[in-house]
Amino acid sequence: MLNKCKVIMLISSLLLFASAASADELVSLKAGYQLLSPSGSLAGTVNGVGQQLDVENDLNLDDSENVTGEIAFLWGNSRLSFGYLPIEFSGTGVLTGGGTFNGQTFLVNETASSELSVDLYDIGYTYYLINLDDLPTRFQLGLELAVKVADTEVTFKTQTSAINETESVTAPIPTLGARTRIALGDFVGVIGRVGYLEFDGHHFLDAEAQIEFSPLPTVGLYAGYRYFDLKIDDEDLFVETDFSGPFAGALVRF
Repeated sequence: MLNKCKVIMLISSLLLFASAASADELVSLKAGYQLLSPSGSLAGTVNGVGQQLDVENDLNLDDSENVTGEIAFLWGNSRLSFGYLPIEFSGTGVLTGGGTFNGQTFLVNETASSELSVDLYDIGYTYYLINLDDLPTRFQLGLELAVKVADTEVTFKTQTSAINETESVTAPIPTLGARTRIALGDFVGVIGRVGYLEFDGHHFLDAEAQIEFSPLPTVGLYAGYRYFDLKIDDEDLFVETDFSGPFAGALVRF
């Protein structure tokens, strides 16, 4: 009889745990618009040798304006997210110095057109060490492990020296950081996150702050500011740039 009571209590506890976990399940979809301004330098190299070009003074790259999207799954203290952001810069400038790009020689003061594109895929997992999400004022704080896959391509063309070179590299870069959220119910919330890691000549810093406003519990708007610090040091391509700018969009939860 005692064993039977223990089994009933165990089953009841499991059912209670399952129902609580199910109640915490949440899917979040975000679609928005990101504006980014570049700074830094890039180079097409041969065995790591090539002239670094300033993306503002030499290449005159303009801003990137593109859509962005994210889907996140939340259950218990865990959050799993998948994000995508295409980044595209292009411009035409007058080179302030001579050198080589991918082994091809260019001259000082000649006109060059260039493009820098980064397809950024972001897979992240957060475990909330503090997860007070069932109170009127909510607070969450956790560790976040992410993998940023940066599919990067640089095109460089000159008029006088007739260079037309394209180099690309795909670099998966893991980051480790933190995520926090402070909210008043589902009505308004502030989110902050930062992640960084450096390895094998590459590094990536990704930080953002955003505010969510939900007039309805399942539908809302969000806006914020994001900052990237990206370095890719490959045998054929060198990129060391900062991207930063505002974003905004709409969200759905269910």
